[in-house]
Amino acid sequence: MDAQYTVERFVDYLRAAKGLSEHTVAAYRSDVLQCLDALAASGKTELDGVTLSDLRMWMGEESHHVSKSSLARKTIAIRRFFAWALEHGVLTHNPASALKTPKLPQTLPAVLNEPQAGALMDEADAEAARRDDDPHARALALRDCAMLEVLYATGIRVAELVSMDLGSVHYGNRTIIVTGKGDKQRVVPFGVPAQHALEQWTEQGRPCLMTPRSGNALFLGARGARIDQRVVRGVVHREAARAGVPDISPHALRHSAATHMLDGGADLREVQEMLGHSSLETTQRYTHVSIEQLKSRYKQAFPRA
Repeated sequence: MDAQYTVERFVDYLRAAKGLSEHTVAAYRSDVLQCLDALAASGKTELDGVTLSDLRMWMGEESHHVSKSSLARKTIAIRRFFAWALEHGVLTHNPASALKTPKLPQTLPAVLNEPQAGALMDEADAEAARRDDDPHARALALRDCAMLEVLYATGIRVAELVSMDLGSVHYGNRTIIVTGKGDKQRVVPFGVPAQHALEQWTEQGRPCLMTPRSGNALFLGARGARIDQRVVRGVVHREAARAGVPDISPHALRHSAATHMLDGGADLREVQEMLGHSSLETTQRYTHVSIEQLKSRYKQAFPRA
């Protein structure tokens, strides 16, 4: 079988019909090719000859080398590939239809509590004030402060943050237009501190970093191009250390925003809309975080806990 050609057809389908991100498409492509290469090495050179037992053997071998979460992702990719192959006449049967995804442990997302989140924002703001004597350093500090405020205020993903343009922000009603997974757009509100930080960045900081490469990008790197996700992650880790709060990632700020909204009385579906979750089940993880925090406070405060 021409595995490469078949997989490329599958990848084209994912792009055209499913609107998946390039990152997701690339992961599916890699996982499927890896599986088909392993099957071919064991003598299964034709797709129609692949059985459920073959796929289970492949999963068993992979389980020795990758984490459960990675194995689950690979399994989903394989199931999707074989379902597509059957639907488009590449196969006469689907050997992956009964392939089970490994069960993952239900871990609660890491979050900052509200005082810790406040300390992180305050430290970033103070750092910008300390950089008054160096315009370039101050511009970077204003950018970092604005990024942290927006990540926490909106709960958006780091990929969504770096893709934002100047026109994405609407100060009149304090909302941003976010392009999420599958190129789906949503409108997310933000508060006064985030507005103040954004205005300082765009009016005072961004002009210092602008180059012909900047375009309409909202957040810029040190050399003026659109900022990279790795830079944002580095900023969050560095500012967390500086503020003396637990080491976190940008995604942990997303978790924190969702949890604090629920703690404050927000409706679960409102949080789902803000985060851009396609399934309410994904958002419900944050209710478990709130419950755990409630139990912790209960043990500390209630005399008969």
